[in-house]
Amino acid sequence: MSYLFAKEQLGETCVVCEQVKLKGIHIYTSFICTECEQDLINTETNDPKYKHYLKQLKKITTPEIYS
Repeated sequence: MSYLFAKEQLGETCVVCEQVKLKGIHIYTSFICTECEQDLINTETNDPKYKHYLKQLKKITTPEIYS
């Protein structure tokens, strides 16, 4: 079984909710599920959930480029 096929069947762990989901987006080397992406977009900056999202998104790091 190829790696991509396995990811499609098993899903990936969302960096925000830390649950395994099938659909979402990739930012650098991290995955954000569709539900968290939509919730994040629709959350006001003064909402307490927004601080949680910021804390979780800080886990995303820029991948190193080796030459």
